[in-house]
Amino acid sequence: MILVVLENQRGKIHPFSMEAVAAGQKFAEQLDCKLFILCLGEKVDDLKSQAQNFKANKLITAQHTMIDMYSADGYSKVLSDVISELSPKYVLMGHSYMVRDFLPRVSAKLNIPFVSDIISVDFNGGPNFSKQVFNAKLATNIEVNSEQALLSFQSAAFSSDDLKDGGPDEEVQFNVELSSNDIKSQSEPEFQESSSGVDLTAAELIVSIGRGIESEDNLPTMQSLADAMGAEVASSRPVVDMGWLPPYRQVGSSGQVISPKLYFSLGVSGAIQHVVGMKGSKNILAINKDEDAPIFEIADYAVIGDVLEIVPKLTEEINK
Repeated sequence: MILVVLENQRGKIHPFSMEAVAAGQKFAEQLDCKLFILCLGEKVDDLKSQAQNFKANKLITAQHTMIDMYSADGYSKVLSDVISELSPKYVLMGHSYMVRDFLPRVSAKLNIPFVSDIISVDFNGGPNFSKQVFNAKLATNIEVNSEQALLSFQSAAFSSDDLKDGGPDEEVQFNVELSSNDIKSQSEPEFQESSSGVDLTAAELIVSIGRGIESEDNLPTMQSLADAMGAEVASSRPVVDMGWLPPYRQVGSSGQVISPKLYFSLGVSGAIQHVVGMKGSKNILAINKDEDAPIFEIADYAVIGDVLEIVPKLTEEINK
């Protein structure tokens, strides 16, 4: 049996969890086993109402007042209890900040291996899992020999576009047992993806800035486009290294990994370390005056031109 654990993102299922459900459906199909989906923690009713659209064998709700607010102790205790009772072969989650925080505790509690940040799965003779190493310069294959494993997937390892609708065959409530002795730590009121509260992983529209904008003085022009679009601003590493934008705006192997509906690249060259963080974008639109810029190799739409000339006119038209 495959168990997918959903994560709440301010009332909506986290985008990484949507991809994890698609992964779970693929696992269930390839391994000929059942798929269970677990709604855990805060705003669990919101998760449940959205998950009722996903094809699965069973939809499980785990609800308790002591996990209405996220805590690593509470979440790890409840998930450990669920795994102990159901004995799934694989437990799947998206590789979000919250998962990095509490899933290793589940691994330690149950002595189950945790394979994190997986980029792809080979089901031929496997499954075998691939993940990046050496700052995303190499990929390594991992084979799990244990009876059970915890798995987390990097954004775009699977696509939410492949989700199969149909609803669960059965819905059940898990009996959560928690006491104050189980929770020894306390999180801030809202678990944030970064210290700033900016979560690029949840953004559907992103305007990404590269050093091709030439000067920090041109940032307001790019921000105006993002504001007109209702998009979040991201950047490549050189922009952060030069101090033009804070580190939490960085996308890439040493920044955030994202998969928005639109990734609008402005003066980004497209080095491999950056591409690693945004290759899962549904649509990529790039503007660069260098016609040989690597970003054009993966762009769905390529505009060869000067961002400083194009962006103000584009912003004006959008505002109209």
